[in-house]
Amino acid sequence: MTDYELRELMAESVQKCHRAVFDKYCNYVYAIVINVLRNCGSREDIEDCVSDIFLKIYKRFDESTDFSGNLKGFIGTVSRNTAIDAFRRINATNNRFVSIDDEIMEEVRSDERLVENTEKRELSRILLGKIRDLGEPDSTIIIQQYFYNRTAKEIAKSISMTSAAVQKRSSRAKQKLKALLIEAGIGKEGLI
Repeated sequence: MTDYELRELMAESVQKCHRAVFDKYCNYVYAIVINVLRNCGSREDIEDCVSDIFLKIYKRFDESTDFSGNLKGFIGTVSRNTAIDAFRRINATNNRFVSIDDEIMEEVRSDERLVENTEKRELSRILLGKIRDLGEPDSTIIIQQYFYNRTAKEIAKSISMTSAAVQKRSSRAKQKLKALLIEAGIGKEGLI
């Protein structure tokens, strides 16, 4: 969702804007929260934390219509910080003391890696979805070529096509995939 689209939705309806943000970033926020709270929080703790995160995000939207900057980065930062605060609160109320060497604290300390891994998983999910949208046999060709490092000759044999036809379809499929990814908001980040 671009800043412009967000401003348009906000002008049209605050509820629509909030709903669009929730729909787009819900899985991303949950992934961050679960990674931080998975060993100390209950399902209710995770739900409460996610609710708190979206409340903070919506409050920020309501306070200002200036959405300059990276929205996903902002949401990731709010999510990470809120989840860490919840982690500390839960451990304090449970009188649980966490060792510095504990696996959870390692992940909390490496919050950059947490956000990076979550973004990679989300990017992979989108990429695989767009590859599936190419249809057959293009999706099979792309997956075989880039995920399994198979040659055009090997792919051709497995899907009963000629090697030249596989190369041609691969070239066209890459162009279609590039357009689908740009349409999905994934810029020219060197994916293909």
